[in-house]
Amino acid sequence: MSENKNETADRSEGPASGASQARRRAGSQAIDEVQRVFESLRNAVLDQRLPPGLQLKEQALADAFGVNRAVVRQVLSRLEVFRLVSHEPNRGVFVAHPSAAEGRDLFTARRFIEAAIVELAVERLRDADIERLRALVKREQQAYADGDLRKALRLSIDFHTKLADAVGNTVLAAFLDEIVTRTPLVVLAHRKASQPTCALSDHAQILDAIAARDVERAKALMIEHVGHLQGRLALDPGAKRSDSNIARLLGLDAVDNPI
Repeated sequence: MSENKNETADRSEGPASGASQARRRAGSQAIDEVQRVFESLRNAVLDQRLPPGLQLKEQALADAFGVNRAVVRQVLSRLEVFRLVSHEPNRGVFVAHPSAAEGRDLFTARRFIEAAIVELAVERLRDADIERLRALVKREQQAYADGDLRKALRLSIDFHTKLADAVGNTVLAAFLDEIVTRTPLVVLAHRKASQPTCALSDHAQILDAIAARDVERAKALMIEHVGHLQGRLALDPGAKRSDSNIARLLGLDAVDNPI
């Protein structure tokens, strides 16, 4: 009798349970798709592939990533929270175009935050942490030597974010992550003719000061380093936009990809 009841329960719960699992799988897949597209667009900003003011059309993004427009809308909402895109009523969604004033504010905040980070680094970083950062700097310098500017820029960003992570202050690390994610848009909107990049010796010198436990020199070098990038920007509005093909800018167009 008991076995019959269990069998009846199994039969009645089976389809419902299967449907529930299918819904969970579909929900998990949707979350994964949102994260994948979000990270791809965020990385495209970091790599300076998306020019400020570029319109991000839902259908073009959906086609480029092979997802539905609901996924794209969620991604664009997240990007707007991080101030990487702006929504203009009756016009659409555009890659953010930071003003000169906003750019100055970002660099001012970055100087204070990174000075605080290197002060903690002098106190907290172990020799092993410093050596890992030195290895990253060597890869960055090699990328510049090889002419791989995109890789070098990403490694330069990694230096700053990994240094912040290493000191163990999650609040400072989160603030810096937001700032360095928004900085490439300032660079694209206000750069001069030459590409603003980190001086090749800056990161190594900062690490030398940290290793020597010289807090004042480490802070001074970091402030100078951030000022070096800001000094190569023309704080006048207006970025030239030469391409609006979203798939090509994201590197998803294998046939016609200038990147």
